[in-house]
Amino acid sequence: MTRNGQRLLMLIDDEPAQRRLVAALAARGGWRTVCADNAEMAVDMLGTADGLQLDCVLLDHFADEAAAAGLIAALRAARPSLPVLVMTANGSAQHAVNAMRAGAADFLVKPLAPERLLAALDAAIRAPAAGELRPLTEKMPTSLGFDEIVGADPQFRAALAIAAKAARARVAVLIEGESGVGKEAVAEAIHAASPRARRPMVAVNCGAIPANLVESELFGHEKGAFTGAFERKIGRFAQADGSTIFLDEVGEMPLEAQVKLLRVLEGGDIHPIGARHAREVDVRVIAATNKRLAEEVEAGRFREDLYYRLNIVQVTIPPLRERTADIPALARHLLARIAQQPGMRPIGITDEALALLGEYDWPGNVRQLQNALFRAAILCDGAALTRVDFPQVAAMGARHALAPAMGPAAASGVTLFRPDGNLRPLDEIEADVIRLAIGHYRGRMTEVARRLGIGRSTLYRKLGELGIDSAA
Repeated sequence: MTRNGQRLLMLIDDEPAQRRLVAALAARGGWRTVCADNAEMAVDMLGTADGLQLDCVLLDHFADEAAAAGLIAALRAARPSLPVLVMTANGSAQHAVNAMRAGAADFLVKPLAPERLLAALDAAIRAPAAGELRPLTEKMPTSLGFDEIVGADPQFRAALAIAAKAARARVAVLIEGESGVGKEAVAEAIHAASPRARRPMVAVNCGAIPANLVESELFGHEKGAFTGAFERKIGRFAQADGSTIFLDEVGEMPLEAQVKLLRVLEGGDIHPIGARHAREVDVRVIAATNKRLAEEVEAGRFREDLYYRLNIVQVTIPPLRERTADIPALARHLLARIAQQPGMRPIGITDEALALLGEYDWPGNVRQLQNALFRAAILCDGAALTRVDFPQVAAMGARHALAPAMGPAAASGVTLFRPDGNLRPLDEIEADVIRLAIGHYRGRMTEVARRLGIGRSTLYRKLGELGIDSAA
């Protein structure tokens, strides 16, 4: 980390335009970027700059497969704890798989989406060498019918039954559940079972749109409507005309945008910024959130009238830890889908490995399970995954087993005084409080930051400064 607290990224890329773009995107997340044109320059910089305290390396994949693998191996040998991310061209999944086998922690597909880049960098620094699984940016198709969604848990099947009944109606559906439980997969299933299935569903991540651009992104704008509006933009609602729009993380939408969304739901028409006339649209809305919107309404962070408009039918997806009996079937299903990806092969999984997966509480839910299986499948040379192929899960499971139960009374376990009667240093007390919050909110870092009253970037900075593993 640099002296002013910024994280330091080394970008290895021979295209100046790409380097400028990545550096600008990374700067939004508080990263400073140093660049190297090629492998030789990167190795020289690592070898000669004793004061260069890198937090992450981002490598643009070379056409020469051997050169890229060699550089990754050299970086890993020089700095074993330094995460290496790889950028690949769209459709180059085989390159990504080979990079993972060479030691890369994650990969991104070009053209880079700003939120994906920042999320991958964020995940890389909060996953120390001994610790947390890193999420993979590999995105398998999520479109499944209700009959194809795996899970026999009664609570889960009841939620799917409600979703299936609502599918053929035009009513709005609100899907609630923790991050990673499969809310988008359920939304896709609703759309696929609806009369609108002929047209693709339009998905919008409301939490990834800057507050000042939400209206333009959703409803569009005319050329010259505001400074920087150099051309006309078709909004997501117009794109979804005659189909379904999926508003993910709707609880993150600013209050000003909530007002405009409510007007669209009430009147059925949109008014692009700078347009003279409104436009009628026929759009079915499915919204999702990892928050309890009823609580957000009580706290004044979400409009009550909009909540009732979105919550005509509510579907609550239970977390994976509440349906652990589904893990064996779910793991085999995910491995079958992973095997269909370029560069992958069919692979089994032993009962011993399944037992290990069933012992962990999966704070990242199905998404984290998929990432763990994908990573294990990439690195495994055998015909079936065994317990040995999940070292991170085994390590995290052990930490959870040793940790005391986190209940409302656990706050009293934060010790303020040393045995000699003197107060403990503030940083030690702060570290204990953060560990308690991470355990209490089961690793949901956005919720941890919100409850502690700090931003996520501040939370991750404190994790690094205090030496806390985010899986603690």
